[in-house]
Amino acid sequence: MGTIRLKNIKIYAFHGCLVEEGQIGSDYLVNLSVKADLKNASNTDELADTVDYVLLQKIVREEMALRAKLLEQVAKRIIDSILLKVEMVNEVKVTVAKRNPPIGGDVAEVSVTLKRKR
Repeated sequence: MGTIRLKNIKIYAFHGCLVEEGQIGSDYLVNLSVKADLKNASNTDELADTVDYVLLQKIVREEMALRAKLLEQVAKRIIDSILLKVEMVNEVKVTVAKRNPPIGGDVAEVSVTLKRKR
């Protein structure tokens, strides 16, 4: 078993419960970790034998582009999509962080982390 991580994927998106968040948008950071059997890939040196991290980033970007009120919903969609599209993946952990959230205080970010096994 091995782990592939994508760290601090920067995305501008329009999530949030406030109407203004859907119009103005804000900066997000997504951190993704997937577990899969990488033994064959380590021997063959072939992309077909591993989890393509370009595809993982594409999935994150696609799901982040669909507006949601809650970060929990976005994180769940990312996990669902990865488990549906990437058969090799046995476990997914994703953290979606909204930078400078509009919560009436000096908070660098608020984040939600979800994890699921196949």
